[in-house]
Amino acid sequence: MRKEFVVKRIDASPDGAPYVTVSLTSSKDLKEGNKNSSQFDISKMMDPSKMGDMVKNLNNMLSGAGGMMPGGSGTSLKLDMREYREMNLSVGDKVYLELTKDENTGI
Repeated sequence: MRKEFVVKRIDASPDGAPYVTVSLTSSKDLKEGNKNSSQFDISKMMDPSKMGDMVKNLNNMLSGAGGMMPGGSGTSLKLDMREYREMNLSVGDKVYLELTKDENTGI
C-alpha cells in the first residue's frame, strides 16, 4: 500500500540528539482543510450573527479536528541527520510512504 502525505512540520530533537521529527499530514486531509479555510474569513467573523459559528469552528480547530493542530491525527517520522540531509525535505513537500508486510515472518 502506498500513501501520499505532505510535510507539515520539521522539528529538531528536543534533547539535542542528531535527529529530526518530520510531521506529515495526509494530502487528502490537507485538500479538505483548504475547502474549509473560507470559514475563517475575517469579514465573515466580524458579523455578530456568525459569532456562534466562529466559536464552534475555533473549538474544532483547537481540539485538533482534521489534524490541523498537534494532537490531531497525523503521522510523524524520526529521521537521523544523514537521512534528513539526503532527502532534502522542506515543509510543503509531497512524500509517499509505502507499507508492505514481510511474508517471511513466522508470526
